[in-house]
Amino acid sequence: MAVYRLDNELWFPDPHLGEKNGLVAVGGDLSVERLLLAYSNGFFPWFSFRNKEEPYWYCPQDRYVIFPKEIHISHSMKQLMRQNKYIVTINQYFDGVIRGCSTVDGRYQENGAWLGPEIIQAYTELNRLGFAASVEVWEPLNTSSEKKEVKLVGGLYGVAIRNAFFGESMFSLAPSASKLALIHLAKTLDAIGGLFIDCQFETPHLKSMGGKHISYDKYMEILNKQELC
Repeated sequence: MAVYRLDNELWFPDPHLGEKNGLVAVGGDLSVERLLLAYSNGFFPWFSFRNKEEPYWYCPQDRYVIFPKEIHISHSMKQLMRQNKYIVTINQYFDGVIRGCSTVDGRYQENGAWLGPEIIQAYTELNRLGFAASVEVWEPLNTSSEKKEVKLVGGLYGVAIRNAFFGESMFSLAPSASKLALIHLAKTLDAIGGLFIDCQFETPHLKSMGGKHISYDKYMEILNKQELC
């Protein structure tokens, strides 16, 4: 097992040779070109922006994904969706979503916080070029104004390439707002023939939404052959 050092050239090592925790390489930059190459091969950057001077690149051999058709919608979520309490949009406020993911619940101040200025700048540029997207959840406000006002209460963002969505982070300021964003994303991907949502790692939240483990090799087979399993 080894961790490789990247240079100014655009390349990534064989991820099968990386560490058990998924760390494969260190260095390089967060340019659009490198990020697109990374995601096309199952890599993603993950590092503490306060005490790491360069990106750390991970590519776990055990991947956690959600297939759009298999998204689990609980009875309580179905009830919430029928209430039309929230408005869900796509790519209407990427900046608000990525900054919400960075700061919610004091994440920005935590030891090991990874969503810092450099990451925000890099993914905002990906969004500007059409390679990253956000899902926003809005709560209508009761105001006397004739103009309908809304408040951002949750959402998620990630990289959108090759008919797959590589989830990066989500946040919620209202009950189940992030779940609603994930369900909306899955339904949208399913409607356009999307392959999968890459969740990177298992969490109880994602497990409850229908996530499953697949191998890295299967992951790349699906991504490269453009087919669902």
